[in-house]
Amino acid sequence: MALMTEKLRAIMALDPERTEIDFEGVDYSWARIAENVRAIEAALDSMGLPEDARVGVMLRNRPGHIAAIVAVLSTDRCLVTLNPILPDARLFADVEGLGLPAVIADATDLARPGLAEALARAGSAVIEIGPRLEGVRVAQGQVCAAMQTSPGVAIEMLTSGTTGTPKRVPLSRTAFDASFRGFAKYERGKSFDDPPRLSSGCTMIVNPLTHIGGIYGCIGALMAGRKIALLEKFSVDAWVDAVRRHRPAVASAVPSAVRMLLDADVDPADLSSLKSLISGTAPLAPDLVDAFYARYGIPICSNYGATEFAGAVAGWTIDDFRRHWTEKRGAVGRVHANMEARVVDPDTGAVLPPGEEGLLELKGEQLGNGLAWLRTTDRAVLDADHFLFIKGRADNAIIRGGFKVHPDDVVRALGDHPAVREAAVVGVPDERLGAVPAAAIILKDGAAAPAEDDLRAWLKQRLIAYQVPVHIRYVADLPRTPSMKPSAPGLRALFEETG
Repeated sequence: MALMTEKLRAIMALDPERTEIDFEGVDYSWARIAENVRAIEAALDSMGLPEDARVGVMLRNRPGHIAAIVAVLSTDRCLVTLNPILPDARLFADVEGLGLPAVIADATDLARPGLAEALARAGSAVIEIGPRLEGVRVAQGQVCAAMQTSPGVAIEMLTSGTTGTPKRVPLSRTAFDASFRGFAKYERGKSFDDPPRLSSGCTMIVNPLTHIGGIYGCIGALMAGRKIALLEKFSVDAWVDAVRRHRPAVASAVPSAVRMLLDADVDPADLSSLKSLISGTAPLAPDLVDAFYARYGIPICSNYGATEFAGAVAGWTIDDFRRHWTEKRGAVGRVHANMEARVVDPDTGAVLPPGEEGLLELKGEQLGNGLAWLRTTDRAVLDADHFLFIKGRADNAIIRGGFKVHPDDVVRALGDHPAVREAAVVGVPDERLGAVPAAAIILKDGAAAPAEDDLRAWLKQRLIAYQVPVHIRYVADLPRTPSMKPSAPGLRALFEETG
């Protein structure tokens, strides 16, 4: 049995009356959560689903869904994440293609026209949960699909689809244990091997539970016995209200949320409990870190990870930030002690010395690949002190008439323009050149949109001519994945008529 499983089982019994979840201003105790967990477990047992059985959970950031996560993982079954925000056609095709023995979803999603028919065609039994722990009901108890198992797998995680079609990544219980053990260094005086106990702290869960950052933070908080302040989605008002009421020492915010907090000019008194912010899921501009620190005196400790890594593999601690930010500015932090990292030449595979740019390779137990080196698609620099600098992705390069354009290089240049708040760049088809860069731009509040020719002239002073976007569009917001990253497929759709 994985240590994660043991901890989830033990933590529920420590103090049933202790509040574990705050959601929309309502407190939910462990007793109420555990009652729903037991009801879900009983329903799964009644269907004859053994350990390692694949169970789909249509995840939303609601208390009932946390109970579903606990029920599946604490019984050593495999949680297969389903994303209810997908359009009907894609969600129904996903459900039917998986053919899972059972699917757990709340009443609001099961009422979606066409979903019940898709589940029936898939042969999936259905367990209906109350989004706010109102109870559990077996909506369809007969399993018609083949009994599928994933031995040793805790979660089959649906990726966010930032660069293309989403896929599922199997994350083993062993990998999660190793990941949480590596992440434990961020909490002074604590070890992942400590016996289960309740904590007075509070973890804010803002990232979607369908994203690795959301479900990882949720499981980590449950195992650590910390109260969860659960937000269904990010807004400045809701986020600030949660910080004001719960007074956490640490809170999470993706880069786009950090920008929104700065733009809203939040009162520093409201954030006075915070010792740091944790930010991941997307590149974090050093200027944004500096601006937030100058305004609030709060370090932003970014981290670097991926669904395939079962969490983060590098990150900043507060101590590292205070000692090294000035000299290591722009790094995603230091590689975790339980991980090995190296940078290699993308063509020859030769290991490069510290300070040279190449492709990042990783090795560690949490990767779940038998301690083989895993080559990522990230361009990176690793220095002699094991600080990691991510320079962009190698797999989203735009080949423009034989010249390679890295979108991240263009985004960085656009970010330096005084009128630009955020930008994203993708390649779009071009009959003559194969592909050309296209930029979607969010302007700062009150800023006038630069004329496209003027902006291109400004960029030509900072970029090679072939890197300058051919197509430019000013937008109120970017198409985003559930984790708030810019969505490459969504961005390409903005420019379809320009092809």
